[in-house]
Amino acid sequence: MTAPGPRTRRPQIVLEVFERVQLSPHLMRIVAGGPALADAAESAAKGHTDTYTKMLFRPAGSELVPPYDLAALRERLPVKQLPSTRTYTIRRFDLAAERIWIDFVVHGDAGIAGPWAASARPGDPVVLGGIGSGYAPDPGADRHLLAGDESALPAIASALEAMPADARGTALIEVGTAADELDLVAPEGIEVRWLHRGGAGAGTSTVLVDAVRALERPDGDVQVFAHGERGAMKALRPYLADECGIDRSRLSLSAYWAHGRGEDAFQSEKREPIGQV
Repeated sequence: MTAPGPRTRRPQIVLEVFERVQLSPHLMRIVAGGPALADAAESAAKGHTDTYTKMLFRPAGSELVPPYDLAALRERLPVKQLPSTRTYTIRRFDLAAERIWIDFVVHGDAGIAGPWAASARPGDPVVLGGIGSGYAPDPGADRHLLAGDESALPAIASALEAMPADARGTALIEVGTAADELDLVAPEGIEVRWLHRGGAGAGTSTVLVDAVRALERPDGDVQVFAHGERGAMKALRPYLADECGIDRSRLSLSAYWAHGRGEDAFQSEKREPIGQV
């Protein structure tokens, strides 16, 4: 049996910042684009509403010029001087205008991507690695359940916009306070409910899980999109699949992040299924 060859890395897509938009106290939108966005046309054509990308961020003050030859850089630079990878949802593609929207949660100077987004200026490089996706709202579903925190808000907003006018269901979105709510476009039959953590920090509240469990158990064909903090997703999977009896093929459910863990550690842990961790 022939051994598989080395995994081929997708070429990096190098764009530039066009605009920075403050959506709420803790949510920043970066509008980026350029001719290289044409390389993402295949991903955009899939019509999925959870399209995500691996973004590469060079260290503050670094003069590295993208695209980055990561293999060569690893040979000559210490880890702290290498570009960092973070995963983000692409809120919207506009290939005709060569634009994309990417929304970032910003909490002061914490993290890598948030502070970058808060200080990004027109002309700054935006480097995308691999692009993936897997979910789109099924127009044939009897009901939809969308549940997530700020990290899932871009994908939830995209899904709501893509649903047919007669779609029915509920969207539960966890945010810090009422100031973090956004005006979303949704079918009349979709109830959009904002859940506030109040003084609790992200990843420390049970408001999302509690709200899902408080819903009347739906009948018929239910399609679920639930993404957010790992602990919340770990609690929701057995409830939705086992207690509510929703077919696992109708569940798009995974963790986007884990409280108390950086993305590098989280991605390593994520190789283990949520139901087993």
